[in-house]
Amino acid sequence: MPITYTSGEQIEVYRFSIPVTVGVPLLALFLQAFLPRRIFSIFDLPLLVTIFFGMARRNPISGLFTGAAIGLAQDMLGPYPIGIYGIAKTVVGYLASSLGAKLDVENAGARLLITVAFYLVHQAVFFTVARGMVNLTLNWSWSHGILSGLANGIVGMVLYFVLDKFKQRT
Repeated sequence: MPITYTSGEQIEVYRFSIPVTVGVPLLALFLQAFLPRRIFSIFDLPLLVTIFFGMARRNPISGLFTGAAIGLAQDMLGPYPIGIYGIAKTVVGYLASSLGAKLDVENAGARLLITVAFYLVHQAVFFTVARGMVNLTLNWSWSHGILSGLANGIVGMVLYFVLDKFKQRT
C-alpha cells in the first residue's frame, strides 16, 4: 500500500455531471440530518463527500468551494452556529484537493489513511473554531476521534468505490 509521488502528467483529473455534483452532496446532507442521531452520530457523510470530490477533481480552488458549500449547508441543518462546519470542511476540501494533485490516492489503503487523517483534521479545526471563536463547551477525546475516524474511513472506502462509477475523465 505505498503512497507514491506522481508527476503532473500522470495525474488523472476527473469531473462529474451536474446531477452527481449536486445530488450526491444533497443526499449526504439529507441522510446526515435525518438518520437517527444515536446510531449514526459517528459518521460524517458530508465530510466523506467533500474528501472524495476534492481528491477526484484535484483542483484546490474547486475543493475549497466544494467544502465551503457542503459545510455551510450542513451548518444550516445542524444545531451549531452557521460557519463552524463551513470553515472545517473548507480546510479539508482544500487540503484533499491539494493532496490529490500530489499523491496517488486511487488505492483503497491510501484512501483509508487519508480519510482517517482528514477526519482528525476536520475534528481539530471544528473543535478549535467552536471553542476559540464561538466559545462552545466541547470535550476532545482522542480515542473517540480515532475510532470515529476509522469508522468513517471504512464507510468512505465503500462510498468512494460507489462514487468512482460516476467519474468522467477530462
